[in-house]
Amino acid sequence: MDDIKRYMQQLGEQARQASRAMAKASTNTKNQALRAIASAIRREHSALLQANAADLEAARKNGLEPAMLDRLVLSEKGIQTMAEGLEQIASLPDPIGEMSDFKYRPSGIQIGKMRVPLGVIGIIYEARPNVTADAAGLCIKSGNAAILRGGSEAIECNRVLAELVHEGLRAAGLPEAAVQVVATTDRAAVGELITMKDYVDVIVPRGGKGLIERISNEARIPVIKHLDGNCHVYVDESADLDKAERILENSKTQRLGTCNTAESLLVARSIAATALPPLAAMLTSKGIEIRGCAETQALVANAKPASEEDYYTEYLAAIISVKVVADVDEAIEHINKYSSQHTEAIVTENYTNARQFLREVDSSSVIVNASTRFADGFEYGLGAEIGISTDKLHARGPVGLDGLTSLKYIVLGDGQVRA
Repeated sequence: MDDIKRYMQQLGEQARQASRAMAKASTNTKNQALRAIASAIRREHSALLQANAADLEAARKNGLEPAMLDRLVLSEKGIQTMAEGLEQIASLPDPIGEMSDFKYRPSGIQIGKMRVPLGVIGIIYEARPNVTADAAGLCIKSGNAAILRGGSEAIECNRVLAELVHEGLRAAGLPEAAVQVVATTDRAAVGELITMKDYVDVIVPRGGKGLIERISNEARIPVIKHLDGNCHVYVDESADLDKAERILENSKTQRLGTCNTAESLLVARSIAATALPPLAAMLTSKGIEIRGCAETQALVANAKPASEEDYYTEYLAAIISVKVVADVDEAIEHINKYSSQHTEAIVTENYTNARQFLREVDSSSVIVNASTRFADGFEYGLGAEIGISTDKLHARGPVGLDGLTSLKYIVLGDGQVRA
């Protein structure tokens, strides 16, 4: 335990020192590092696939659940997406040093705001190796230093990625300690990281509900978090049913183990008899178990009864809860009660209902006529994301560059003194 404490303290000291160099690094230097990392990832795709295969073999032997195995898989396409994400971050405007909101005061001084890095960001995540590249890229571009603690199940892949990130940082003349990947799988390292308030400015946990609850309860550092992704698709009375089927299929069945996967389907009562049977048939053909209300069970022969708990549940599995609702008002009421405030979608051709849904649904992403799977930093043009926040303070939704910065007041004067 003492060795872990000393090791984490060393990482913290190095990160704090590196954060000062990152805060003053030029945009060109940061972009050079990002492009060098992307190039290294493409060059070493075979090594990454080999490391991922070793992680997957170990995870299967350890009985890792299917949803986590799905998150752990790194494909050739996934490697290309990692590299593209870094290049997209490099192409984005640099938020650091941006000045805004200038106003003259009666004294003659000007008051404005400047965007600055947060400092040192500790990121704790499970399974997905792409988070290592995404988090490193976003922290580099936003002028922060990062301490990354990936899950033990992805340790081999993360070690390779750490080497490639360091290669890119060196190529740009930036300190390697700007991005440090925790080398130990000992869980005590997490306990140290979330209490190192002298070195770490914010913690971002990314993983299962249990991990995030633990960190939220034990951290002595501000946390940007979401607990789960209980996302909804509501098929409105004026929905185009072809659109509805495509959107629901993608939202629920493209990937089961992601936080932006739909876990609940709501259907307006006036079209339920027409819309619900084909939607249910599509879901069943994809192996999805349906748990529904009494009206759903009357219309869908294979539907099982849904409990109150089902409507609160993020399944991350081949299960969906279904409810027939009176109208958009009841859909909004249901979502605001049961959702985790992550992502909700409405399928409708009614402009008024769409506007009401956007305005009244209290979630971090609200979507009209598109899949919930779009709730993602890459798809939103952020280059990547460090996580999706369902908090309401500081950052909400996919956390990209701006979410990793803060604003400070700046004052411009010409010799004024306060009377």
